[in-house]
Amino acid sequence: MTDLLAEAFRKAQDLPDYLQNELAEQLIDDVENELKWQRSLSQPQNAKLEELAAKALSDSINGKTKALGFDEL
Repeated sequence: MTDLLAEAFRKAQDLPDYLQNELAEQLIDDVENELKWQRSLSQPQNAKLEELAAKALSDSINGKTKALGFDEL
């Protein structure tokens, strides 16, 4: 545990129980969400998306695309 997190816990000990529980619930949610993001970001990229990106790049290089403005989409 880092010094900063330990300090936060020490300070939280002085709060009423209901506030400690609120902080604990928020922290648990934040940690769970962070872990989900880490797992999601560590997974290999979707091969289909990479295939579509390569085709789009190839089409652009070979002049098979047309530049459009946002109002033309």
